[in-house]
Amino acid sequence: MGDKIEVENINTPGKVTRVDAAKYEAMRHAMLAGMTPGAVMSVKEIRAALDPHLDQALFPGGATAGWWLKCVQLDLEAKGVLVRAKGAPVRLSLSKSG
Repeated sequence: MGDKIEVENINTPGKVTRVDAAKYEAMRHAMLAGMTPGAVMSVKEIRAALDPHLDQALFPGGATAGWWLKCVQLDLEAKGVLVRAKGAPVRLSLSKSG
């Protein structure tokens, strides 16, 4: 299957999961490229903004992008790269320090 990377989940501190490194890195790149610095974006807005940056070899037609978006989102929140705004729905911004 390929190389794995350990990811964290802000909702379960201390627990790590191993996932496909290529898909993780491709989604991380797409998310960060699609997010507007200084803006607070909903997950739906982030999903739409990352589409042009998706690696079509790994996510043909956006297949499984929603699952990978959530995986990377929770990991980046745990690492302090993304900050969640208070209230619902989930809205995220890039950390000023990350």
